[in-house]
Amino acid sequence: MESLITLSRLQFALTAIYHWLFVPLTLGLGFIIAFMETKYYRTGDEFWKRTTKFWMKLFAINFAVGVATGIILEFEFGTNWSNYSWFVGDIFGAPLAIEGIFAFFMESTFFAVMYFGWEKVSRKAHLVSTWLTAFGTNLSAVWILVANSWMQYPAGMAFNPDTARNEMVSFVDVALSPVAINKFLHTVTNAYVLASIVVIAVSAWFLLKNREHELARKSIRIATIFGGLSLVAVMLTGHTSSTNVAKLQPMKLAAMEGLYEGQKGAPLVAVGMLNPSKKPMEQAGQEQDPYLFSLSMPKMLSLLATNSTDGFVPGINDIIRGGYEFTDIKGNTYIEPSFEQKKAQGTLAVNALKEYQLAKKSGNDSLMAQTRKTLDENFKYFGYHYIEKAEDLVPPVGITFYAFHIMVALGMFFVLLFVLYYIYGRKNKLEDTPWLLKLGIISVPLVYICSQAGWMVAEVGRQPWTIQDLLPVNAAVSGVAASNVATTFIIFAVLFTATLVIELRIMFTQIKKGA
Repeated sequence: MESLITLSRLQFALTAIYHWLFVPLTLGLGFIIAFMETKYYRTGDEFWKRTTKFWMKLFAINFAVGVATGIILEFEFGTNWSNYSWFVGDIFGAPLAIEGIFAFFMESTFFAVMYFGWEKVSRKAHLVSTWLTAFGTNLSAVWILVANSWMQYPAGMAFNPDTARNEMVSFVDVALSPVAINKFLHTVTNAYVLASIVVIAVSAWFLLKNREHELARKSIRIATIFGGLSLVAVMLTGHTSSTNVAKLQPMKLAAMEGLYEGQKGAPLVAVGMLNPSKKPMEQAGQEQDPYLFSLSMPKMLSLLATNSTDGFVPGINDIIRGGYEFTDIKGNTYIEPSFEQKKAQGTLAVNALKEYQLAKKSGNDSLMAQTRKTLDENFKYFGYHYIEKAEDLVPPVGITFYAFHIMVALGMFFVLLFVLYYIYGRKNKLEDTPWLLKLGIISVPLVYICSQAGWMVAEVGRQPWTIQDLLPVNAAVSGVAASNVATTFIIFAVLFTATLVIELRIMFTQIKKGA
């Protein structure tokens, strides 16, 4: 069973990582292309048409490969996570269906006009198609991120004991939850930063090779402004994300900072190395320091989490022990239960569900009402019944901690990068600054690492849950042979890697050809 769970998680992680290599460039590049074509429409300058067509070719390559990996990702919910699909499919499937039926088809339809319709439709119709393609790609992202956000914060739902399934009671609460809105804004603006850096890097390569000077300079100007503004939005939404995580997934926040014992005025670790020997709930007198070394900013974690420099931030051990005052995202304040109390409530809920279904078969209406009440009162911690021990609540601290700090450090680096490109671009000195051009090219792998690190924080940090507090991974996995998952994992790894290599070769070939 452990092998099956591990392999299923690895396969899904593999598919998600590869999928996210292609998607963010498409999300951001679509708008950059639309800006450029708008310049062509307004000026009639053939230079802007040629420039738009060049970047459009790179967009098309990523679009095709991103679609292929995305379809596989959605199928894996049924093949590898069938219990998950049964338990929450009525809710989780709705945004995915909307994405497939509406957003994806809108995106694909107008993409065809955008890419193939240059000489077949009017300039205005073509421009509209380009903008609708850009909006369509982002509209697809909306529904995917709504579905993912619901896994982090299951709102707008009710559990039906007759079917043992969760059902949607408010589509508005699902689609417009504070987590969904913030996750969408944070994710897509991150994608805009990534696309902007790719445009800067390709343009910088042209300048280093003494080619396409006008295309490179003007592309850098657009990408620098677009990427810089997007980076500001990334930082603002990142702060809101920290506040949401503190209220909804405090264990994730504790793992992000390697925080085992909570405190008021908690510092934020700027640079540090975790102590690999540190364990949760160590015996008195045997506690180890969580860091081998660290450099912290006083009270900054409390400020990020609670908007107060003196706010209390619970650590890993506090969350397991419970007993501290906690304010949730709705503003309700209560004493946080311990793991044992949550597990007891989860077991009450699971047993009440079984008794309800037996009472229904026997036609005992009184017992049905009684067990339904018990189920409703304890359903909040339904998933804790399937958690064996308290330590299982703790996500991989090392991965979460380092991914978070790599993401933040690279974000600060990109601030400097955009400032430098803006200053040197304004002074028309980019061609005379080869070190800065090379720095732009080197930034491409860095921005992809940053983007992937953000997803690692979001997804690894919420383990062991597929649905926060309701369904852990060990209860969500399909009942298939681990060998089958291992076989498809190897096949996917080979196919995805080959696809990536082919895609990069096509991209590089197209870039070398120029406009």
